[in-house]
Amino acid sequence: MNTQPFRDQVVIVTGASAGIGQALARMLASQGTKVVVAARRAERLEQLADECRANGGEMLIIPTDVRDEDQCKELIEKTVNSYGQIDTLINNAGIAASAMLDDFPDLLLFKQVVDVNFYGAVNCTYYALPYLKQSRGRIVTVSSIGGKAAMPYNTPYVASKYAMNGFYDALRMELKQHAVSVTVICPWWVVTEFHEAQMDKDGIPRGKKGRAIYTKKMMTAERCAQIILNSANRRRREVLMGPGWLAVWLKILSPRMLDWLTIKVFLEPVIRRAREAQKEMRV
Repeated sequence: MNTQPFRDQVVIVTGASAGIGQALARMLASQGTKVVVAARRAERLEQLADECRANGGEMLIIPTDVRDEDQCKELIEKTVNSYGQIDTLINNAGIAASAMLDDFPDLLLFKQVVDVNFYGAVNCTYYALPYLKQSRGRIVTVSSIGGKAAMPYNTPYVASKYAMNGFYDALRMELKQHAVSVTVICPWWVVTEFHEAQMDKDGIPRGKKGRAIYTKKMMTAERCAQIILNSANRRRREVLMGPGWLAVWLKILSPRMLDWLTIKVFLEPVIRRAREAQKEMRV
């Protein structure tokens, strides 16, 4: 069994400055992959690259805001200019904003979430396609269980993830003749900075309050990254993590039961822990 399937390959990872993306970049670099990391926070990418290079890894930094189509085009062009090819594109950049829909003062934040999560992935995919066809490569998109079963108070995020799942399911069929695989990853909650960076209705990061969802049973970013790379290597169609398979089946068999479970079993405990954390912060 090949323990370094991405060795000497060129892999782009967006959203690589933290969390799952950062863990993916580290693992790929340790395998001898030519890793191209993209994110808005250039200083974070520099720190990551210094760390990986010190351990013998190779990493190219291209600061990118995936909402900007021109920057995504430049990301692909610089990658090809440096390495001559692209073997795998991992669309991982993502943000979230949680509130009741009518609590948002306007739709600007809603559109921002969709622009990053959905259009950011589309932008990168569009410009990488010619090179992925040449290499018969892989597209890996980090979606969410929220793109299979909805979660209230997260309409922007859920909408963006449902759009991603539909887009890549359609694209997979288009690319079959070119031997380009499309793998959609649907994680459950993972312990990362993502939850602290999640914004409220006014676009303010939740910070420590975002940690309220953490439990000992939650998956680490490293474990999630490992599953993603294994799935990409095997060119799997879709990966549902945590109780994702249960949510998908319940949505078909008993959607009302799924709604009830989502609120009672998952959402209400999270809200309760968030309120307790907020009280502790005030003390």
